[in-house]
Amino acid sequence: MMEMMKFIKIDENSRVPKYQQIIDSIIHNISNGNLTIDQKIPSINMFSEEFYLSRDTVEKAYSILKERNIITSIRGKGFYISRTKLISKVNILFLMNKLSTYKLRTYNYFIDSIGANSHTDLHIYHCDETLFLNLLDKNMAAYDYYIIMPHFKTENLEHISFTEKVLEKLKKLTPEKLILLDNSKPIFNGKTNEIYQDFENDIYVALTEGLEKIKKYEKIMLIYPEKSVYPYPKRILHGFRKFCVEHKLDFEILNKVYDDMILKRGDLFITIEETDLVSLVKQVREDEYKLGKDIGIISYNETPLKDLLGISTISTDFKVMGETTAEIILNKTKGCKIKVPFNFINRDSL
Repeated sequence: MMEMMKFIKIDENSRVPKYQQIIDSIIHNISNGNLTIDQKIPSINMFSEEFYLSRDTVEKAYSILKERNIITSIRGKGFYISRTKLISKVNILFLMNKLSTYKLRTYNYFIDSIGANSHTDLHIYHCDETLFLNLLDKNMAAYDYYIIMPHFKTENLEHISFTEKVLEKLKKLTPEKLILLDNSKPIFNGKTNEIYQDFENDIYVALTEGLEKIKKYEKIMLIYPEKSVYPYPKRILHGFRKFCVEHKLDFEILNKVYDDMILKRGDLFITIEETDLVSLVKQVREDEYKLGKDIGIISYNETPLKDLLGISTISTDFKVMGETTAEIILNKTKGCKIKVPFNFINRDSL
C-alpha cells in the first residue's frame, strides 16, 4: 500500500478541491495500470496522515469512489479497487422494459454505433416499477449516461409510460445524463435528450400511407392484448380508431387471435404480438385462404423474419432509434428531442 502512495499526487496550490484530486489521481492510476483490480488501498486514516489531509476530505473522496463502483469496502479488511477496465470508458446503463426482438434490434444498433470506447450494462426490468426503482437505486452515481425505455404496468396490467415514483427517481439524475428512449416526457425543462415514438399519430399516419391497399378489405381487426404481461400503450388504439372512423372503415378490436377464429374473405388483421401473428398465419393456411388476397395481415413492429416471410408491417425505425442514441452520447448533445420515423412497409400479406 505504501508503494501506491508514490503514485498519488496532491497539489496544495491547485484550485481543484482536495477530495476531487484524490478521486482524479486514483482514477488516473487505474487507467494507466498502476492500480489493479482487487488491489488494497490505504485506509482513510492512513491516507489522511500521509498527505496531511483532514479525515473528512479523504472520507468524501472514498465515498464518491464507492458510489461510482470504483472502489469497494469489506468490513474489517479495508478498501479495494473494484473496477479497472471500465474506468477510462464512457459507462452507460441501459434499462429496457422487455427482451423482445425489436427492442434488441434497437440495442444492437446502439452498440454497433457507440464504438469501443464505452461500456454498456443492459438490464431488463419487465415493466415492473419496483424492479426498475431498485436497479436505479443501486446505480444512481455509477454511470455517465442512463438510457431508459419507460414502459410500466399498473396492477390491472394496463400500460403507463411513467409512474409518480419513477418520475421522482428520474429527477434525482443529472438531466444531461438521462436519455429517454421510445417515450417522451418533458421533466427537465428541455435538458434531457428524448428519442421517441408518437404511438397515436404513428399508427394513424402509417395506415393512411397504406390506405389504397387497406380499402380493398371489408373489415379491419386490430388484435390488441387488453391484459398482457408487457402491456401496450392505449395510444395505439386511439390512432387506429381515428384512422378507421375518418375513412369510414368497418373495424373491430379483439383481445387475441382465438384458436377457432372465424375467418372471412375480405378480413384484414393488424397484429401486435408475435404469438398472435403466428397463430393467425397458421389458421389462414389451414382454412386454405390466400394470404394477401383473401385475408390480409399487417404486423406491428418490423423484424427480419417478417421481411423474409413477406409480412407487411407498420413500424418505427429501430436502426434510427439506436444510432441516434449513440450519436447523442458521442457528440455530447444536450436537450434534443427527436421523433423516430414510423413507416408502412408493404409486402405480400396485404
